Amino acid sequence: MHAFDVLGDPVRRRILELLAGGETSAGDVAEAVRAEFGISQPAVSQHLKVLRDNGFATVRAEGTRRLYAVDPSGLQEADAWVEQFRAFWDSRLDALATEVARGKRRPGRS
Repeated sequence: MHAFDVLGDPVRRRILELLAGGETSAGDVAEAVRAEFGISQPAVSQHLKVLRDNGFATVRAEGTRRLYAVDPSGLQEADAWVEQFRAFWDSRLDALATEVARGKRRPGRS
């Protein structure tokens, strides 16, 4: 599955946002996602499996709990694809930074 196929699902994006805050138990993920999206625990488990199988999340056992974390390798594929377009906005951001710096150097500006 392509990185953007994985990231195209709003539930999986939300799960990644939760995991970005640090290692999180499957139960805590399921509780948060069920509350926001109204889906079942088995459906959340399937989304976690897709993230795991496609390199976006890791899992480790701690007793009976399963702790999930972000795996950056899946995100690297998405970043590599976006890289080809970065030049379209980098030059504009550089120009904006130049204008901001000029504005700060003008007398009477803070």
